[in-house]
Amino acid sequence: MAFHSPQQIAQATVDAGVRKASLPLRSMTVLGFLAGAFISIGFLLDIRVSADLPKAWGSFGTFLGAAVFPLGLVLIVLAGGELLTGNMMAVPLAVFMRRVSAKKLVYNWIIITITNFIGALFVAYFFGHVVGLTETGPFLTKTVAIAQAKVGENFWESLVSAVGCNWLVGLAVWLAYGAEDMSGKILGIWFPIMGFVAIGFQHVVANMFVIPAAIFAGKLGWGDYIMNFIPVFIGNAIGGCIFVAMAYWLAYKNDLEADRAGRI
Repeated sequence: MAFHSPQQIAQATVDAGVRKASLPLRSMTVLGFLAGAFISIGFLLDIRVSADLPKAWGSFGTFLGAAVFPLGLVLIVLAGGELLTGNMMAVPLAVFMRRVSAKKLVYNWIIITITNFIGALFVAYFFGHVVGLTETGPFLTKTVAIAQAKVGENFWESLVSAVGCNWLVGLAVWLAYGAEDMSGKILGIWFPIMGFVAIGFQHVVANMFVIPAAIFAGKLGWGDYIMNFIPVFIGNAIGGCIFVAMAYWLAYKNDLEADRAGRI
């Protein structure tokens, strides 16, 4: 498998951030919807795989669910999609390199947040509620248990958990940029995403699916969702911007500036 050095990954990430921030509204809208739907399908697969396992399996059942969850990001990276948490890493790095304005970053995050939410709601309502994939037997129990655990954390617990989540999600996208073939990208994505799910970290887009799924089942309210969304959004932004984008910008700033000067 061909792969790039960390310095080369940093440059590829800057270029990706520029492309993401420069997408026309139509592309952002469609790709944002798809990303929200893909993450939700990965989460739905997790629930369908792990909900009916014997209790004696313990945390191994959690691992099996976490092992299939990465389907969502694999589809986004390989088939195409704009995911908020990935953009919380790539676009800020382009801002740090002064190739994207802060205004464009805010615009991108707003559009992608809205469209990710619509895509996640689509899966939660039509597949979870209408088809009943999250509203029968052990699948309902699992969905509600996950959602209640998410909203049950206080503000600071949710925020810190979200930092850990997007540290790993940002690294998953980073590793995907470092591979040149599909198998390498899938492998790079799988480990960090499996890790954050198995640990139980909070992901703002995944929560756009599982909490509304519990709401559609009549087990939670939209107020619960809003109170979770705020700290998780902030924490995910910190994880992507600070712990990945800024960390590698500080580490490879000279290399990035030299590469840019060479291009000019």
